[in-house]
Amino acid sequence: MRWPRLAYSGALCLLSPVIWRRVWREQLVGRPRAERLGCLLPFADERPRLWLHCASVGEVVAARPLIRALRLRHPDHRLVVSTMTATGAERVASLAEDVPEAEAAAPLSHVFVALDFPGAARRFVQRLAPQQAIFFETELWPNLLNACVQQSIPVAVVNGRLSPRAFRGYRRLRPLMAQALSCVDWLAAKSRDDAERFIALGMAPQNIQVVGSMKFDMTVDPASQVVSERLHAAIGHRPVWVAGSTHPGEDEQLLEVHRRLLERFPDALLVLVPRHPQRFDDVAELCREAGFDTVRRSRGRVPSARVHVYLGDSMGELQALYGCADLAFVGGSLVPIGGHNLLEPAMMGVPVVTGPHLENFADVAQALRDAAALVEVADAEELSERVAALLEDGEQRQRLSEAGQHVLDTHRGALDATLDGLDALIDARSSERARELTPAVDD
Repeated sequence: MRWPRLAYSGALCLLSPVIWRRVWREQLVGRPRAERLGCLLPFADERPRLWLHCASVGEVVAARPLIRALRLRHPDHRLVVSTMTATGAERVASLAEDVPEAEAAAPLSHVFVALDFPGAARRFVQRLAPQQAIFFETELWPNLLNACVQQSIPVAVVNGRLSPRAFRGYRRLRPLMAQALSCVDWLAAKSRDDAERFIALGMAPQNIQVVGSMKFDMTVDPASQVVSERLHAAIGHRPVWVAGSTHPGEDEQLLEVHRRLLERFPDALLVLVPRHPQRFDDVAELCREAGFDTVRRSRGRVPSARVHVYLGDSMGELQALYGCADLAFVGGSLVPIGGHNLLEPAMMGVPVVTGPHLENFADVAQALRDAAALVEVADAEELSERVAALLEDGEQRQRLSEAGQHVLDTHRGALDATLDGLDALIDARSSERARELTPAVDD
């Protein structure tokens, strides 16, 4: 039954002018836009390749433990990480030196993933020619997946998650999703609920394994730790709270919360980090219009005592910025986005505060909630009260910090299970090909 994918491809063609305008902005200087059509440049060597696809910078950050482990586990390969966005590409580049020099590791490359037009997807997979295709979380592109099947490339989905909202949307396209999921040989789900949603969309139950969330296997980046410590020393002894991964409609509320906090803590500093770089200038203007003395991180300046807001408009530094604060609010949760990674601040030993919208990270939120390691607020008014209370109570902050660290320690293990599953998938496919190539022997 090919019609769902054919209809999908036809819809993409009709929308191609809109899609191309969107992609035109997501580019790096010196990189050919032809990559978006699957026209990849030759690689520097003939090593066998592993391919990992991540949507953007958030997925690259979450996949960092997997990227590092794959490079160490397969030093004779080349790991190729693809992204859709330029910020994701920059984050991949920053991970090139993420392995100690003393350890043998696979070289790391980045490519922009081809747009999911049939010809572009087929050309991309043919030229990349990976030994294995790994899709991170919910990156299910029907034509790319089909191209992998046509080239007999084993396909895995890792850290697989499907929020209730995403599930409702995909369910309207169930024939297409069932066709796409039929191309997946193995899916490592974050939770039983995620697994059941994938099965409801047509995934074969025998091809799913619940391994937990790989986000619990995140580790502190040593470079981020150094930046965090230097920044903390430069800021000095003043109340500091971070609002990370914020969205439109949320920044305004957070600035108003900070205005109220300044009435009780005149030297308080808000480190405001918008989720998307295209909003950096707009949020800087929003801060100025609100009357706050604001310094931008990208300008290389450290906030003086008179600065009220420090705008985190540099890429790849959210972890370091979380680490310099007394507490952290994780954005995308005061507005109906579904939340962002609650474990990044917890990993840095910082108490975690969130709004009510946590659909995208329900499993992580529940683990933190069960350990009393999460402060949840209903709205901006409650947020101002809870932040003020935490800034006044060092013992409570310390308890939340320790509880968050405990959650990370007790939920690790998804990475090892994922690596074992990926190895088993390659071994199974290798054995299958060996049988196909072995001539039959007559008795």
